[in-house]
Amino acid sequence: MSGYNEQFLKKNPLAILGVLRDLNKNQVPLRISWAHGQFISKILAVDPEKLIVDYGSQEYENSAVLRAGQVAIIAETQGAKVEFTLPQLVTGEYQRLPAFITPLPSSLWFVQRREYFRIGAPLYPPYYGVTTLPDTRTLRFRLFDLSLGGMGALLESAIPDGLIEGARFSQVELNMGPWGIFHVDAQLIAISERKV
Repeated sequence: MSGYNEQFLKKNPLAILGVLRDLNKNQVPLRISWAHGQFISKILAVDPEKLIVDYGSQEYENSAVLRAGQVAIIAETQGAKVEFTLPQLVTGEYQRLPAFITPLPSSLWFVQRREYFRIGAPLYPPYYGVTTLPDTRTLRFRLFDLSLGGMGALLESAIPDGLIEGARFSQVELNMGPWGIFHVDAQLIAISERKV
């Protein structure tokens, strides 16, 4: 689960609680897995102190997960994937039925999927961006797409020396034609090769 960019890791208890409450409210199925098995469940209740998860349909799976030292939980929503791990689960009751009860995770991954809210920039007239590199050279790029979490940019020449993932840029100018010119601060998350 650590293969994601740190920007998707939530550690704030209120943020974690909010994500778990949304999973509960929307009755999103959870895949509960451990070293020797897995089953599908759902969140029954969540509050700042505890997470209550429904028992699985097979008693042997419920017994096995109680013996597991670490449990991974994955949920897939319309626009994001949620992943977190929990220490050993304990059994309890919720509305007079057996359930798993555990403290909230100390962190969780909330990985938004850009493809659900990506808007492609027009090919003509093209939208451009301009920024200044650390060595004061000007970098011009074509805007490829926009999303709630960022933008995709295309270079029309080779990648400049010194341009690295993680670089931060202040006051990037985005010229979006009839929509106007915008200035934003940005961080380069990834560099990849794509031919248009």
